[in-house]
Amino acid sequence: MTGLIVITRQVSPAINQCELTHLERQPIDLQRAQSQHQEYEEALRSLGGEVISLPPLPDLPDSVFVEDAAIVLDECAIITRPGADSRKPETESIAQVLSPHRNLFHIKPPATVDGGDVLVVDKTMFVGISSRSNQTALEQMQAILNPLGYEVRGVGVSGCLHLKSAVTQVGKQQLLVNPAWVRKDDFPGLEFVEVDPSEPYAANAVMIGDTVIYPTAFPKTRARLQEVGLKLILVDASELAKAEGAVTCCSIFLKRY
Repeated sequence: MTGLIVITRQVSPAINQCELTHLERQPIDLQRAQSQHQEYEEALRSLGGEVISLPPLPDLPDSVFVEDAAIVLDECAIITRPGADSRKPETESIAQVLSPHRNLFHIKPPATVDGGDVLVVDKTMFVGISSRSNQTALEQMQAILNPLGYEVRGVGVSGCLHLKSAVTQVGKQQLLVNPAWVRKDDFPGLEFVEVDPSEPYAANAVMIGDTVIYPTAFPKTRARLQEVGLKLILVDASELAKAEGAVTCCSIFLKRY
């Protein structure tokens, strides 16, 4: 897809000090995580993205998960205020990268929101109300985006860190969903592929054009995606998964204007 810019960031050498909410801490192999992240960036490039790969931030363990720092739309970008205090400093450098490309809005205290809790389908923005994102942020985003023609809707999330742990877009009107963590009724008019029940973390995928970047870790759900005719590029994201990261977490997409 030409004209697509993708912002990524190299894995912090402090990744083993990452925030964890739902997973037990396991050792993360830094070198392997870096190698897997490079393969992910190559997958993005193979689909026509111009990858802006930012340097690692040694003092910010979770900073590889750039998605949480900003929500980028065609009309503007919203710089978030992450729910974990350790992650709040991540937004400044992302704002600097985005400022030449978009008019920026900033979420203000006491609101908190992570980009991983935001799913945009056409002109509807679904916002997960989670341990990281609150109602005040939802109201601020409504004030910013309703004048631009967006509907901003709150969605309940349970059992996982972010909304996009439970549901992501894999087709024009098609979502990949774990119905144990989010209600399908909250996404009216859309079609669904459900994850295999044995793979609860399998609902996170990156859609670029007509192709989906998808983790190798979930073969049963992968088969379901292939059965409905989706074209997949597989990546190994196993190390960053130990940090409660997934494939959407590691990139910010924006169209070049």
